[in-house]
Amino acid sequence: MDEKTRIEKDIVMFEENLQKMQQRDIDEEQSKIIELASQYYEDTKYYLEKKDYFTAFGCINYAHGLLDSIIKL
Repeated sequence: MDEKTRIEKDIVMFEENLQKMQQRDIDEEQSKIIELASQYYEDTKYYLEKKDYFTAFGCINYAHGLLDSIIKL
C-alpha cells in the first residue's frame, strides 16, 4: 500500500472513530481532547493535499492517539 492510500485509509478510520465518540457521554475535558484530535485530522488533510505524506501520516497518527486515550479511560 502506498503512502497516500494508507493515509486515506487512516482518515476514514478516524472519521468512524470520531462518530463513535460523539455517541458517548463525554465531559468537558474529553471534549477538548476531541477538538485537538479534530484539528490534527484537518492538518492531515491539508498536508495530504500538499503531498507531504510524512507530515500527514504523523498528524493522523497523533489524532488517533488522542482519541484512543479517551477510549482507554
